[in-house]
Amino acid sequence: MPALDLTATSADLTRTICDIPSVSGDETTLADLIFAEVSALPHLEVYRDGDTIVARTTQGRAQRVAIAGHIDTVPINGNVPTRDVEMDGEPFIWGRGTVDMKGGVAVQLKLAAELVAPRVDITWMWYDHEEVDADLNGLTRLARTRPDLFRADFAILGEPSNGEVEGGCNGNLRAIVRTRGVRSHSARAWIGQNAIHSAAPVLARLAEYRPRDVPVEGLVYREGLNAVRISGGVAGNVIPDLCEIEVNYRFAPSRDAAEAEQHVRDVFAGFDVEIVDLAVGARPGLDAPLAQEFVAAVGAEPRPKYGWTDVARFSALGVPAVNYGPGDPHLAHHDEERVPVGQIDAVERGLRAWLTGS
Repeated sequence: MPALDLTATSADLTRTICDIPSVSGDETTLADLIFAEVSALPHLEVYRDGDTIVARTTQGRAQRVAIAGHIDTVPINGNVPTRDVEMDGEPFIWGRGTVDMKGGVAVQLKLAAELVAPRVDITWMWYDHEEVDADLNGLTRLARTRPDLFRADFAILGEPSNGEVEGGCNGNLRAIVRTRGVRSHSARAWIGQNAIHSAAPVLARLAEYRPRDVPVEGLVYREGLNAVRISGGVAGNVIPDLCEIEVNYRFAPSRDAAEAEQHVRDVFAGFDVEIVDLAVGARPGLDAPLAQEFVAAVGAEPRPKYGWTDVARFSALGVPAVNYGPGDPHLAHHDEERVPVGQIDAVERGLRAWLTGS
């Protein structure tokens, strides 16, 4: 693999790092390249934990900002290498990771190299395993081994936000709802009890469920409760004795973990419910002075973040955090993932102006 050229444009860096596959669990090649480049920069103090890399300025500024981005992607599906496309006269970079979130990472890498004396100290974080279970996340590991690296007055995640500021994020819960039956030969179905048929009330409750729109500190978060996977069955001639419905609950940051879990258990009262993954959301954090300065500097109108992002990790540590990155969140994980070149440039300009005070 060639070395990364941090003097290239952010758009060219986006192309380069997107063309280096880094599906969750396979980030080492890209992490090695990032580590090699930032380690050579004398103004940065660099630390590595697995495939997570932290690079810090130590100018003795009165305030510190953490700026983070994950380097992994969801699986590739014929959309690497990248290619340049034009839509309605606007140039885009098409390919896996362009939106989620290597466009944001490219901007961060370029600025990390060039901002030798920013007006605030900066902790840059590039981390692995964001697209999989929370316990594998590089920031989870780093918070356990080096919690001191999270100390900051404000944090920015380069998650796709169409170049706008998205405050906080929804929480995310996954649960397995189980129905049980009795196996029998399908020719004598009356002897058994069909677990798949018994799941019909679970699906009915989901179909009838009406999600809430929840105002939190001036932003309105939209919730959702959906079946995302269903499994059951033994063989073509056997009445199944088990059916499992995986349910995903996206909940407003006004709910804590216990409230979210209780809500799901209430919806599926009478059924066997196992919570298999739970990450609380983050309140907007826009009342922090640095956050207000940042929003004013980039000229954005804050919006809510519907998906879960690692702003929640900073929020849990008392650090207000927002999402700010190029790309349309609706195209994250999409096979037609593509980012406008203009948004990459605009996010770079916005961050550069705010971090330098110019």
